[in-house]
Amino acid sequence: MLGLLPPLNDKNLPWLDVIHPIVVHFVIAMALISVVFDLIGVVTGRRNLFEVSFWNLLVATVAIFVAIIFGQIEAGLASPYGAARDILNIHSTIGWSLAGVLGLLTGWRFVVRQKDPNRLPGGFLAVDSLLAALVVVQVYLGDKLVWIYGLHTVPVVEAARSGVLS
Repeated sequence: MLGLLPPLNDKNLPWLDVIHPIVVHFVIAMALISVVFDLIGVVTGRRNLFEVSFWNLLVATVAIFVAIIFGQIEAGLASPYGAARDILNIHSTIGWSLAGVLGLLTGWRFVVRQKDPNRLPGGFLAVDSLLAALVVVQVYLGDKLVWIYGLHTVPVVEAARSGVLS
């Protein structure tokens, strides 16, 4: 599989820079704004926000699968060391779980929207809150991988290539 990719650069990537965080920011923004619009819509009675929320949820669901594809490729090319290895595994597991939660919520929302676009079940809001909590945890773990452990940064890649990191 790796033979199909172009040569790796100084960040240990076959492309110019990491793509996963770029796509993930769409997921983060759209998933969280979807939850916020749902809550504002319920509290204020502005039901037109439910429509905006649905479309944000739908785009977040599509984007998370693109993010997972690049995330899995880039994780496979990273040189996780020490605790970064465990965090990367948890981050990957939560990422796949988020894809499941987003897919479930989007399907559920689609069905609810077909029946009555101006109503949200209480259980949906509970799962919506779970989605927001998972996104926040995922952001924390992803930030740790980049800003503390420096995965796909030039110094860490050079250290891994020279055998300093294990």
